[in-house]
Amino acid sequence: MRRSGHTWMKFVAAIALWPLSLAGSDLPPWRDADDLPLPDPTGSVVVQRGEQSIVAEPTAMGARRGTAKMGAGLPWFGAKRGSGCAARWINIGPLSWICQDVVAFDPRPALPPGPASETTATGGLPFRYYFVGPGGSNGYPRLDDAEEVAPDRDFEPGFAVATVDEGAKQNARYARTHHGLWVPLRDLVPVTPFDFRGEELKDGKIDFAWVVEDRAVVYAAPGGAPLKGETPRRRFEKVEVLEEKATKGGAYLRIGEKGWMRARDMRRPTLSPAPTEVRAGERWIDVDLATQTLVAWEGETPVFATLVSTGKGREGTDSATPRGEFRIWVKLASANMDNLEDDDAAKYYAIEDVPYVQYFAKGVGLHGAFWHRGFGHERSHGCVNLAPLDAQRLFAFTSPHLPAGWTAVLPTSIEVGTLVRVR
Repeated sequence: MRRSGHTWMKFVAAIALWPLSLAGSDLPPWRDADDLPLPDPTGSVVVQRGEQSIVAEPTAMGARRGTAKMGAGLPWFGAKRGSGCAARWINIGPLSWICQDVVAFDPRPALPPGPASETTATGGLPFRYYFVGPGGSNGYPRLDDAEEVAPDRDFEPGFAVATVDEGAKQNARYARTHHGLWVPLRDLVPVTPFDFRGEELKDGKIDFAWVVEDRAVVYAAPGGAPLKGETPRRRFEKVEVLEEKATKGGAYLRIGEKGWMRARDMRRPTLSPAPTEVRAGERWIDVDLATQTLVAWEGETPVFATLVSTGKGREGTDSATPRGEFRIWVKLASANMDNLEDDDAAKYYAIEDVPYVQYFAKGVGLHGAFWHRGFGHERSHGCVNLAPLDAQRLFAFTSPHLPAGWTAVLPTSIEVGTLVRVR
């Protein structure tokens, strides 16, 4: 999926307008020691308001580093005076500062240091997702007011919401979205978890392919009759590839002693030399538009391969995935995506909290997709769609890494964005 142009511009503007001045208190435990970092800090600092900005230096004019969610317990390592913060700037990690005005000190330890992409949620999804049913639905800020006052938002059929809680009112069940609105559960259709995931490559070889059609016939010979007694293979089944042979009717892959399958029914990842910019041992990602596959590398060693869905538009259009070499410029735990402000759209969509978003070319990025299972085929509005488990795995693989409690992170000089090549 890809953001519409207008929605994308609003996203850029939101980053540019992160608070430049803040007001707050200047209370203990602060000590005036030339504003040097304090020794042996304990406990954590807990974000007290909404989603708060993190900067690379102790000043509101510092480069943007990311955002942290309300309630997140973050580690702290010191404090320093700086412009744009009435109290001190709190150091919460390398090149990471948050204003004291929006946090509170807590004796409890910080969130575990593991990556924010780790989750035990079914199918790798960070929320419980639903599609809005054919009759549409409404969202209300308070459960007690649901369906008794004018709704705060109308949800059209097919839109998707991410939920974090459920409640009841007069024997009716409601779900609370991640954005705080209560929606009648009777209007919602749950997203079915999807357990497909790519392959870890232990020896650097890719001697397999995935079936990408619902029913793929096994043949006795290239261009021959179906192999007797052989059951057709199913979508997403992995098969070993032993040989490839070209015929007038197209290429065939040998998958066993006697069986052959049409190459067009399969997707086999390809290997390609690393871009010259990649340093020895550096992690990078290679997206092959022709095969609709992705390979993750560590230097010259391929370590992971999977299916993707890239843009279905003609090359050079807004709905095509651009070719080239890029670096991830921002990672978000989740992001809303829609085309509601595109007056020329043939069909509108709105997906709340698309998971594991990694933008590498303006508004084009890698992200999880739970609304289709067409991986191995062009499908998106420009982004590189991944099965949720693969999106989660690659989110943890790439840099910059998203610390626990953060909702977005931007690269720095000490942790540059992972290179993504689209070819």
